[in-house]
Amino acid sequence: MSGILYDARRVMAYEGIERLGEYAGKDREFIDGLWAELILDRELMQEFMYYLDHHTLLDQIKCRGYGLTDLYVWQMDRYNLIREVGKNPECCNKEAMVLNAFRTMADMKKDPDTYVERLSRGTGMDQI
Repeated sequence: MSGILYDARRVMAYEGIERLGEYAGKDREFIDGLWAELILDRELMQEFMYYLDHHTLLDQIKCRGYGLTDLYVWQMDRYNLIREVGKNPECCNKEAMVLNAFRTMADMKKDPDTYVERLSRGTGMDQI
């Protein structure tokens, strides 16, 4: 069995993303896409593992000054605006918001200018 490397933390992370994705109502394409991003980005994977362990964001990664918490709050603002509720109702799936924040960070690291512009515009109805 030489040459086989088994990383139990990654197995746990994969099981975690599948559970969260299912709970959040995310499709297979989203889950697989986010998993591929986590595998390629060691920092993002560490953040995700921390989230699974503590159910809160470590918020160590920054991209142009924005962290995962900023992206999570941005997701919440967009959710509230789309549904015109103004507050986080019970039906608001916070697991979906956190998965979206991880995906947004992965995308933002590849194209920071686009995402910084979106974040700086706010979440007015014409901005969604």
